[in-house]
Amino acid sequence: MGGEDPTGNARLRTAIQEARAANVPNDNIDRAVKRGSGQLDGVTYDEVTYEGYGAGGVAVLIETLTDNRNRTVSDVRHLFSKHGGNLGENGCVNWMFDKRGYFAVGRSAMAEESFMELALEIDAEDISIEEDIFEIYSKPEDYTAMREALEERGVALEASQLAMLPQSTVQLESDDAGKVLRLVEALEEHEDIQHVWSNFDVDEEVLAAQSG
Repeated sequence: MGGEDPTGNARLRTAIQEARAANVPNDNIDRAVKRGSGQLDGVTYDEVTYEGYGAGGVAVLIETLTDNRNRTVSDVRHLFSKHGGNLGENGCVNWMFDKRGYFAVGRSAMAEESFMELALEIDAEDISIEEDIFEIYSKPEDYTAMREALEERGVALEASQLAMLPQSTVQLESDDAGKVLRLVEALEEHEDIQHVWSNFDVDEEVLAAQSG
């Protein structure tokens, strides 16, 4: 959508920036652009979003890029069922999330006062100060411009993406936490799935027990 030239396609430019930030090899990026723009014969890719519930009533929103909708929906349904969840209808959980630009800056990159000044300077919609990182939020339509503003100022980003952020979270106990974590991990490993968004929260002790 918007053509294969990232200079005139903000959406593609953002996708390439995110891929490079995730250390995706340039050859893979070039191949993905060719697939998406129809330069590879015989393959057509569709963007499809799936929604469902994991254990404990957790909302799960999945963004895919697929050349075979039947295969993808079958795989997604199977993974939900395998890990104690169920695939739902379109719109069943989407309303629980807000689309926003998200940027993470390491606490070691600057002083808190400098971060506050930066946020005001670039007109951030919202910010959050966490133990290890500073977080900046933007409206989705301002994502590319804000990323460029941060890059122009030499701000090193630990993460940046257009994210679907939950309006509230569901606190999970041990049994449900294990099921949800395994579901999310399985979904993220599927080659057709680009992003998995969910609204669960897990205490550090529970998370450590699951990791162990």
